[in-house]
Amino acid sequence: MTVRVQQTSNDYGIRVEPLAGEVTAWRDDFVLARSSRARVMYETRLPPVVYFPEEDVLADLVPDPDFRTFCPFKGTASYAHVHVGEDLLRDGAWRYLNALPEGRAVNGHVAFMPGVATGIEFKGAALDVPPAGNITGPTVDWLLREAWTTTSPEELTAALGRRLVEDGIAVCRISVLIWSLHPMIAGRHIVWTRDGDEVKSSSPSYEALESPTFRESPLQHVADGLGGIRQKLDSNPDEFNFPVMEKLRRQGVTDYVAMPLPFSSGRINVLTLASDHPDGFTTANLGLVFECSALISRLFEIFALTSNATSLLETYLGKRTGARVLGGDIRRGDGDEIDAAILFCDLRHSTRLETELGRETYLAELNRFFEVTTDIVNAHGGEVLKFIGDAVLAIFPAGESRENACRQAVASAVEIVRRLETPDDGEGRVPLYCAIGIACGEVTYGNVGSRERLDFTVIGSAANIAARLGDYGKVRGDTIVASGEVARCAEFPSTPLGSVELHNVGHSVEAHAIEVLTD
Repeated sequence: MTVRVQQTSNDYGIRVEPLAGEVTAWRDDFVLARSSRARVMYETRLPPVVYFPEEDVLADLVPDPDFRTFCPFKGTASYAHVHVGEDLLRDGAWRYLNALPEGRAVNGHVAFMPGVATGIEFKGAALDVPPAGNITGPTVDWLLREAWTTTSPEELTAALGRRLVEDGIAVCRISVLIWSLHPMIAGRHIVWTRDGDEVKSSSPSYEALESPTFRESPLQHVADGLGGIRQKLDSNPDEFNFPVMEKLRRQGVTDYVAMPLPFSSGRINVLTLASDHPDGFTTANLGLVFECSALISRLFEIFALTSNATSLLETYLGKRTGARVLGGDIRRGDGDEIDAAILFCDLRHSTRLETELGRETYLAELNRFFEVTTDIVNAHGGEVLKFIGDAVLAIFPAGESRENACRQAVASAVEIVRRLETPDDGEGRVPLYCAIGIACGEVTYGNVGSRERLDFTVIGSAANIAARLGDYGKVRGDTIVASGEVARCAEFPSTPLGSVELHNVGHSVEAHAIEVLTD
């Protein structure tokens, strides 16, 4: 990809000038600072800030070692509490101890937070009022007019990188870390590189976040709310001491920025940019990205909201049901009449297990029961609709073949029993026993409940019969009991139990005990 010469993409800039004459900062009757060497910083779209040489500050400053803020143009600011009489103004003053080149003229100078000084007296010229200016240019136009048409966060990241390069910003790498709401995946990390115009995406697990690689990275620093980072690798390479900086330097990176991308929820995501230009990022170029970061954040948030909604619905409802709800089946009564096999699996001896194992170990075993059951049901084309206490309700839609749905339901039941009763001894697991009932028929698959609290489930006699067949198996000592039709369709070895009377079922039901053969 061709890199154009660095150009000013907007009018963002910083200007520092000495102030003629004596300048005094007051708080009521107290003099905070008095100097004839004060300086003023003019920064685009910000009010002018007066900086006093540290030796000319008369107020008592108490350093706060735990609080810092970041400016991508001036660097990292250290803060101090200001003592004025009996008052303690927390973090009321700041200074740059190792300012970046753009702000080096105020290195070692102190400025006061708005409201700390109730008045500033100028004996020389008054402060200028620089024009506010506007953010314009090709990148801004693209963000407003075209960026929304991208269809994925990966596509948005790559398009943003290409647009910045075309706009004369020497960015060689962009990465975005977006947090997710997912039980196993912590978020999505997207990296675009200019050379080859390549974009790669990964989904780090929660365990990966505990690794030293992440804990000692700029991503962790920014995500923890500690502010952004900028390292000019030729001028302040050791300020943050991140191991990744040496790797980036070897790759030819001269300037690195990590800035927060806050979402409306308050969660802090991260955007990083790296430059390989000999001079790094210019103030104007970096200012463009900095000022557009809120809009960039909202574009990524749209993708994150969709992804999070999908993840949450799949986690709590299952893939098939979650897709239906996300597709608009959200009103009470929305649903279909479908033909399906219904499996009801109940963990046995739960009370005894909790007493013998203790609450923590029991919960681990209960989660294993749910995980094994869910994995096997999904592998056989079914879907777990819900966990009910220590039981699982699953559905196997028939589609064009009720026989296949019944076969898959019985195959799932047999595998569930085998896996639970013979755990991996190396994990210290205990055998778990369950009672499974399986029936088939027409059910209503959709929303039921109140107007404000709905449940997406199956309603029909097949669901009730499946649960009651499981209860009947507990009494007889049979692990899997299926209706006659299910047993015949499944073609698994079974023992006929005849027509049985089931609780809350208005007619007798032909039942079969499915055999679970061991290897």
